[in-house]
Amino acid sequence: MYPAVRSGWKPLSLICLAALAACGGSGDGSSSKYSAEIRRTEMGIPHIKAKDWTGLGYGAGYAQAQDNLCTMADSFLTYRGERSRYLGGDAQAVYDSTIDRPRNLDSDFFFRHVVSDDAVAAMIQAQPDKLKQLVDGFVAGYNRVVRETPAGAKTNAACAGQPWVQAITAQDIWRRMYTANLAGGYSNFVAQIANAVPPAAAAAATASAKPAKARPAVTQLAALKPGQVVAPSLQVGGTTGIGSNMYGFGQQATGGGSSVLFGNPHWYWKGPDRFYQSQLTIPGEIDVSGASFLGIPMVLIGFNNDVAWSHTVSTARRFGLFMYQLAPNDPTRYVRDGKTEAMQASKITVSVRNASGGQDQVTRTLYKTVHGPVVNLGAMDPALGWTTQSVFAIRDINAYNYRTFRNWLRWNQAKSLDEFIRIQKEESAIPWVNTVAAGRGNAQVWYADIGAVPNVPPAQLQACATPASAAINAALPQVPVLAGGSSQCDWSSDVDSVQAGAIGPARMPNLLRSDYVGNMNDSYWLSNASAPLTGYPAIFGSTSSAQSLRTRLGHTMALQRLAGTDGYPGKLATSDIVRQMVLDSRVYSARFKDEALAQVCPGPVSTAGETVDVSAACTALQAWDGTGTAASRGSHVWDEFWKRVASQIKSADLYAVPFDAADPVNTPRGIKPTAKAALQKAFAEAVKAVQGSGFAMDAARGTVLFSQRGGEKIALYGGCGEVGYFTITCSENKIEQGGYSMDGQPHGNSYMQVVSFPSAGVEAHTFLTFSLSDDPASAHYVDYTKAYGARQWLKLPFTDSAIQASPAYKTQTVSE
Repeated sequence: MYPAVRSGWKPLSLICLAALAACGGSGDGSSSKYSAEIRRTEMGIPHIKAKDWTGLGYGAGYAQAQDNLCTMADSFLTYRGERSRYLGGDAQAVYDSTIDRPRNLDSDFFFRHVVSDDAVAAMIQAQPDKLKQLVDGFVAGYNRVVRETPAGAKTNAACAGQPWVQAITAQDIWRRMYTANLAGGYSNFVAQIANAVPPAAAAAATASAKPAKARPAVTQLAALKPGQVVAPSLQVGGTTGIGSNMYGFGQQATGGGSSVLFGNPHWYWKGPDRFYQSQLTIPGEIDVSGASFLGIPMVLIGFNNDVAWSHTVSTARRFGLFMYQLAPNDPTRYVRDGKTEAMQASKITVSVRNASGGQDQVTRTLYKTVHGPVVNLGAMDPALGWTTQSVFAIRDINAYNYRTFRNWLRWNQAKSLDEFIRIQKEESAIPWVNTVAAGRGNAQVWYADIGAVPNVPPAQLQACATPASAAINAALPQVPVLAGGSSQCDWSSDVDSVQAGAIGPARMPNLLRSDYVGNMNDSYWLSNASAPLTGYPAIFGSTSSAQSLRTRLGHTMALQRLAGTDGYPGKLATSDIVRQMVLDSRVYSARFKDEALAQVCPGPVSTAGETVDVSAACTALQAWDGTGTAASRGSHVWDEFWKRVASQIKSADLYAVPFDAADPVNTPRGIKPTAKAALQKAFAEAVKAVQGSGFAMDAARGTVLFSQRGGEKIALYGGCGEVGYFTITCSENKIEQGGYSMDGQPHGNSYMQVVSFPSAGVEAHTFLTFSLSDDPASAHYVDYTKAYGARQWLKLPFTDSAIQASPAYKTQTVSE
């Protein structure tokens, strides 16, 4: 899983043999600088209790590292920009994350340049003392596990003793937290920023001191046509892949009882951004349960006794591009307000492990403008690269948003939904996600896309347009592309803006409803299908475009539940029924099954000159129940078919009834008779793929979709959003590769919670689908995954008495 590196490194634990107390004991911690009680319950979930913030951080860092040391140690190499030193420059990270998997060398230059010491220092300076204490304690807890994991250790054996498993500092955690801010912006352009170096300036050296009247590069930019520019693959904020589902059901939907919150991020199952579930308690100050990314010492999605919340990736753009004219004799100087300014140059040297085990040094000089780092967009089109005459810089609003974790820490301590909403508006800090929340005693539930969003009014977009704006916007809709040469084109501020250049909270989408609110990664427009939102700045997303099949199914499920037409008892969205319906693996595209099969069955059909016998596939699909449960038969054939339909056939050529903004949940629909040839081609290819896989056409889904961990093959359910699943369990594996294994680079349902607020306390049911630990030797490497496969929600203990009553209760006091 993790590469071994030979060296003479000695484990830090040897340093402690002569000073055991300094390495930490396991007494009551009464005289210790750091002390926490870690109480484990079912699935190994740690309930961490301490008397102060440093102690709470200590317990959190210790627990996370106990369960996921190898992944965390690997990630700290990334944030420090040291991957190449230990693992080589051309290698890539083992698992996907919000930066994708760039070459180590590009990753290192990116982090040294963007997550720089000055940026981290500015973030630290803006934090409250208790958050700093939490981080300091987390560092000490993590470092203790490093000391306790020498070479040859049975726990975390994949990395034990490796030279890259090192003690960390507080700056490492702040780098990790700052990096989390950037997932909707800079993190999508790692290689483009890391390789943004000036062009050869030979031609520029002899150029006239005055700008030429006809600039060839600018002419090329002006000649760009919409559709010519290739869109970059955005990990977060793209059209497919990482996303989430969430609902809030108000008291109108629950029959006057407690509101219900369902949170369901579709996130990475492996790697540095995987979720970790825990409860954090300082009596009288904080008592919160939920999930965070590894390396972050607070709850990002979760609940306390009075409020619960979740997030989905927002369609609002969090970054913009600025284009500059360059000085005629120096491509590192740009024209601004009639004068030339020097770019801020950073000469960065990265150590790279070579084939013989030694270190080479690679140096690049990277640049920033007043707006942000220079970015080479030549991969989108050569005209967008750094030329002797023009260049682009990228600005990520969250690179200057130091309020994010202060916001979440305040939410962790919120005492009501009203307080939660007030905090969100005061901080306007949430970096790249929507929010849904429910609270004790509140009849209504809350949706908001209130956070840090660039403020570029339409008049400014028009006045500051560049020759490339239209072409770039065809590839990256809603991204502001402005002329950087005038300060009049800098992002604007509203009277209530919390951050310079950001939209004020009064102009950000939000909705309170007593029936339901929800989001499935389309824009704020349909936060409630019966009450569309409009009138907010265009950068938040479209209010008149076709919705994803997953969004359409999500709203259909909510509306059917409230109408009592979904086959479940009654018309109420109770916790019990919500838990059932979100795992029932309905497939929205299945409603087109009969029309589609009528055009491809009984066959045979042809593709690439080959005739394919589709009779067995037709028989299987005609009997298919339209779901993707583990027991459902034939669903994999439909998956293979519809993935090809979605990628090969334009909507206008496929559907008989086009999209209608007045009926966005039910349109487009119907299959055109003229789509027959394209459908037959897609079906023939799908059938060939299944035939080549060795799976029967009527195989049970759980034999095709699975996780094979701990020596067991765990049958799973659900599927990918492009097919129209709401229950997301999406594998990158092609069916010919042995089936849809969730053991490669999977994403899907990750931390899941259904939370309600009965009169006596809080009731929460959860999953961590990939289990708590990444260590195969851990008892909690596969147990939660097995429970998820069996659809057995964990009723999570929250109070001290419930925690202590857990059949799996174990407690450990850690201190030093």
